[in-house]
Amino acid sequence: MMKKIVFLGCGSMGEAILGGMLAAGVSPQSVVVTVRRPERATELAARHGVTAMASNEEAAANVEAVEGASVVILAVKPVGVTAMCREVADALDSNAVVISVAAAVSLAQMEAALRPGQPVVRSMPNTPLKVGRGVVALSAGSSVDEHHLAAAHEVFDGSGVVLDVPEDQQNAVSAISGSGPAYAFYLAEAMAAAAEDFGLSPEVAQVLARETVAGAGIMLAEPGANAGELRRAVTSPKGTTEQAIASFDKDGLPGLIKAGTKAAAARAAQITEELSAAN
Repeated sequence: MMKKIVFLGCGSMGEAILGGMLAAGVSPQSVVVTVRRPERATELAARHGVTAMASNEEAAANVEAVEGASVVILAVKPVGVTAMCREVADALDSNAVVISVAAAVSLAQMEAALRPGQPVVRSMPNTPLKVGRGVVALSAGSSVDEHHLAAAHEVFDGSGVVLDVPEDQQNAVSAISGSGPAYAFYLAEAMAAAAEDFGLSPEVAQVLARETVAGAGIMLAEPGANAGELRRAVTSPKGTTEQAIASFDKDGLPGLIKAGTKAAAARAAQITEELSAAN
């Protein structure tokens, strides 16, 4: 069981993780959050019952917050992760596990900004964490043991599915699940546009596309569900769906999706290099 948990930064994704933790039974009295603006600190304290501090009011808020913490979650933007690590490094307990939720920031970059031997975990969460249907991939640093990794799992267990992957697979994870919700939304946009081409009103088109994609997602989330099997169950021989799938295949849709994910993964690797050069 985690003791003191600290969020350094708490934007949309950080608050989604925080909400999932609290819903899973973590006591708000064990959580400290730091943000820049006093208004945001007041908002988080009122909404979740946690202790919230504003660095614009108290310059040492981040350092004070991490003292005695067993888990520290870095929920700042990628460009600010290593600077935050350096700011709090000397105040961290040597056994505290530091978890980053920022894309493209490597374990090596974080470990170099912290004291030697500090346990570090890199995570790649996605936005459906906000509705408790997220997926998170964790990669453990060189000083992480099974207890540190278990604590990292506990952070995210209330918000979705948690997987362990080698760090060299994190860019692929980012391209599939990190960016993936946008692909589903893009599909819904395209379906709605197609519906309007048939003469349906924009309002009806939006409902049809939105509820179809959302409903299919719920079916896919059922235990043991398989995307290929579900698709084949809807695709009757010589039926309308079969014609649509054949058209998608002819136009190379699977190849386009594969190319897009490769482009996303390549960009993630490029961002890592840019952040490394900047720090």
